[in-house]
Amino acid sequence: EPPDTPKDFSCQTQDVKTVTCTWNQGDTFLYGKNLPKYSLSEKFSQKMLPCTGSCSKKCSCSWDIGQQRIWNVTVTVENALGKKTATDVFNVNHRIYPTAPFQLWEECTDTEITLHWNHKNNGIELFCQTEVLQPDGKVELHNSSDIHLPHKSITVGGLQPFTKYTVRVRCGAAKHFWRWSNWSEALAITTKEATPSGKLDIWREITPVLGGRNVTLFWKQAPGFRPNGRSISYEVTWEKIEGGSRPESISFSSVYNSTRIFIDSHSYRISIMAKNNVNFSLPSVLIISRSTENNILFCSFLGTEELKEERVKGTDDGVFIPWEPRCIYDSYIIDWCNFPKFQPCDLQWRRFGPNTSSAVINSAAFVPGVRYNFRIYGSVDNRASLLEKKTGYLRELPPVVDPSVEKVELTFNAVTLFWDSYLTNESQSGFVRGYHVYVSPIQGNCSLKGSKKHVFSDNSELCKYTIENPEEKKYTVEHLMSNTKYKLVVKAYTGGGETPSFNFIYIDTPYNSNVLYFLILLVIVPTLVATMCHWKKKWVKECCCPAIPSPNKSKVLSFKEFKIGSEKVMKISDCIPDMLAVDVTAEDQKL
Repeated sequence: EPPDTPKDFSCQTQDVKTVTCTWNQGDTFLYGKNLPKYSLSEKFSQKMLPCTGSCSKKCSCSWDIGQQRIWNVTVTVENALGKKTATDVFNVNHRIYPTAPFQLWEECTDTEITLHWNHKNNGIELFCQTEVLQPDGKVELHNSSDIHLPHKSITVGGLQPFTKYTVRVRCGAAKHFWRWSNWSEALAITTKEATPSGKLDIWREITPVLGGRNVTLFWKQAPGFRPNGRSISYEVTWEKIEGGSRPESISFSSVYNSTRIFIDSHSYRISIMAKNNVNFSLPSVLIISRSTENNILFCSFLGTEELKEERVKGTDDGVFIPWEPRCIYDSYIIDWCNFPKFQPCDLQWRRFGPNTSSAVINSAAFVPGVRYNFRIYGSVDNRASLLEKKTGYLRELPPVVDPSVEKVELTFNAVTLFWDSYLTNESQSGFVRGYHVYVSPIQGNCSLKGSKKHVFSDNSELCKYTIENPEEKKYTVEHLMSNTKYKLVVKAYTGGGETPSFNFIYIDTPYNSNVLYFLILLVIVPTLVATMCHWKKKWVKECCCPAIPSPNKSKVLSFKEFKIGSEKVMKISDCIPDMLAVDVTAEDQKL
């Protein structure tokens, strides 16, 4: 097949003396001695150009142009089977491709770099571009505005003091721009030092002691602070606000970020500054009020009670801290310990604006199952006052250990369990919400009155009782059966649930003595009564069922007979009664 048409055929010059044309050869389809041949011709002069195309990855051909500026160049490729051509028409002055700048050097201040270089295109007006690589990897491009000949420098401003930048330069023709030159070699430049910019972010922790207060001061570089120097140090100064005493001060190297000072009960002004080889930064100031006065007057009456800790919840992003805003403060501060179980606890703090009423606090040190305590302060005129306390977990976990039953009180139908020494404080891996008491007889399922059935994955069942007060550390399980063996366990639960393990204790309920007494009354007493009745039945019969006497055998009728008709009549004179009642009737009068 004939060869492919040359692709991307283009011509350019670097010095307006020599032109170089380049192209991609494409597929030749032949090899060895049958490789295609290339030739270049110019239409206006009707001449073959004095160069032979050479190809490796890309084909090229160069020649001296003399005084001719307009060119119509054709490249011809041919083999035994045919030929193909490609043409480029151009003005040499419009195809300038400068050489790369070289021999770079710089002059710099704390915010500017003036970059100088040499180049071989001394007769050409150039437009140059500087690439500035920032320390964070961001790239900025700065174009030169001065195109007067010769152009060999550019000034880049708006830089940070004492910061390392990497720069390089490329250039193009200022008139009839064709393309950029290659980049120069990169040059690393560090701007000069300057006064530290911004202020330090400072905080304190006050501990009352005998005769005064220990004040632990902390400082860190705020987001807007820049040291702007090679070596940084810190200077702490404190003085009484009243009395005009001489200030005291102490300096620290850059490896320190805290110190402790002792002050008495007076008000103090404390300032901390950063210092480099040039100068001090602006001071950051804290006012420590007298130990006997209120730090700050509230907008409304807040009471004098000790602040109570309120519980807060963790989220996927951190611990959510809300607070009630007060109108007087110009900022709020939240502090906490990254490692509350250790001393020192690595105190941390964050500042918030006056219109803020909540924040999400997060730290790489936060882990689930650890209780973190947060204090919210309001600040005005560099004086801070404690407003609220919060406590919470990034995520609650089940309790570390379950309550240990220390005492058991047992009756035939109830058992009372005690676990008085169980702790519900910050040592737990979650807020203890209450307790579950699980009960079951050794044989059979549990169905105690007042309980809920709890079924496990293996289909075993327990009776479950819930205690919702974490400070209630005893419980009585009622309605047990006497003379029965039971297993019991007490488990604490938090917002993270309860532990999966069950360490049972075992009890045996005693016999019910009331049932024994009832049996005695119901069986033995009647038997004894019956036996005695049988033994003394004659006496019992006479006591309970005496024989009815015959009137004829009564002594009452043993008197002298006096008859009226067939009936015996007793004369009054025959007996002396104790009391006599006489019914006076006509018949009696007759008698």
